[in-house]
Formats: sequence, C-alpha cells, structure tokens
Amino acid sequence: MELLHRRQQFLTAEYYENMVRFFDEEEAFWNAQTLDEDYAGQGESIKADEIRLATFSGLLLRYTAGEPVDRLEPHLQRLIEQCETYQRCLEYSEGVRHVSPLSIKALLAHYEECVQIMSLCILLHRTDLLARFVKLTDQAGFSGDDALYEGLLAKLLPDRVRVTRCYHPMYERLLQALDARSADEAAQHLQAYCSGWYEAFEGASTYWHDTHTEIDGDEGSYVGYWAFEAGAIAYLHNLDDSAIDHMVYPKDLVEYARAQRAT
Repeated sequence: MELLHRRQQFLTAEYYENMVRFFDEEEAFWNAQTLDEDYAGQGESIKADEIRLATFSGLLLRYTAGEPVDRLEPHLQRLIEQCETYQRCLEYSEGVRHVSPLSIKALLAHYEECVQIMSLCILLHRTDLLARFVKLTDQAGFSGDDALYEGLLAKLLPDRVRVTRCYHPMYERLLQALDARSADEAAQHLQAYCSGWYEAFEGASTYWHDTHTEIDGDEGSYVGYWAFEAGAIAYLHNLDDSAIDHMVYPKDLVEYARAQRAT
C-alpha cells in the first residue's frame, strides 16, 4: 500500500500494513487466552480492555494513514460495541453497578480518549453511537459535571445541562472559542488549543505520547495524534477554521461532517 494521502508524516506503508494487521488480530488473540485471576471476572475484564484499546488504535491508525473518512464508520461502531462489552465485564469483576469504562475525572488520558470517541461519533454523524457511548459515562455519574463533555452533547442529545467547570484545565482554551467576541478571536483560541495540545499530555500516562520516536521499521505503537474534540467544537458551533494549520487538527474530517450536514 502506498500512503499517498497519509495525514501525518511519521507513517510508512510498511509500518501501517503491519500494525493495522496487528490491531485487527488482537481480538482473536485475546479471546484465545486464559488468564490467571485474583478475583472472579478479572481475566475477562483485562481481555475486554485490551480488545477495546486495539479496536480504538486500529481506527486511529486508519485515519492517520489516510483511509477515506467514509470507511471509518464500521470501525467506530465496533469500538462502541467493545466499550459496552468492557463496561459489562468491569461491572461484574468489580461488583460496581454502572461503573464507567473510563476514569474521566481522575485521569487526563482517559478524559481525552472519551472526548475523542465522542467527537468521532459527532463528526461521522453517528448520533446513535454517541448516545450509546455517553450512556456508559452518564450512568456512572459524569452527566452534568463538565463543560466540554456537555458542550459536545448539547446540540445533539436531549436534556443536557450547561456547566462552566472543567475537570481538566487544558480544555478551557477550547471552550473560550465558544465565548469569543469575533470569528477571528474564536479562530485564535482554536489555533492556540491545537498548538498546546500535544505538550499538555507530557507526563499524563497516555499510551501514545512520543510514540512516533519509537517506531522501529514496521513495528511500534504510534497511531496518530489527533485533537478530534477541537474539530467537533468547530463543526457544532460553526467556527471558522479556515486559518487553522496544525498537524493535530482533523480538518478533512470536519469538512466531511459539514458536507454530510449539507446533504
């Protein structure tokens, strides 16, 4: 495969082909394993989490490599299904009803994963998948408690509430774009958010930060760096992103969402 339209420069065709195959085979691999357990359900919960993460990684890698946007939707649907499976396994193993699959208040890395998934649902026009995914965190007590979380949902799902507090301060700059007094000011906030996005995750215990430096031939763990939430906010609130020129901003995904809305 020749990566004529790769969206970030770190990928080679050989790396992409090997790693997307690896992620796609993870479900079969983990389902064939029997893990030792310290308590009932622990093994199934671990396997479900590994499969969920591999599914998400494969989706991100496909986008980074330049796969057409309209081919991402089945992988997104599979990801939501895996999130639901993981939640059920976690609920059983931990004995906590409605436990969240992501600790979005405590962990910045989990919060970013959450808003990335929400934003992909928004930009691919899969409100049905958005509702299914958000149910997992809503029922765990996160509804009506974070400004960006609610800001991503307010225009698409019923009965959302407006809040001003943020779990993580780095997202305040993105929210400032919504309160800007002019299109130019909104664009400046959007650009500033994207410019500081990558550095904000240094030391945040993500699985992806700096992975482009660890690519070894056709092996590694890099899947792409994407501030999908910035694109979702720009799309939902009709912000002018024409001047946004940053590697982490998913401009063509926003253009796709706008084109689909127009039809």
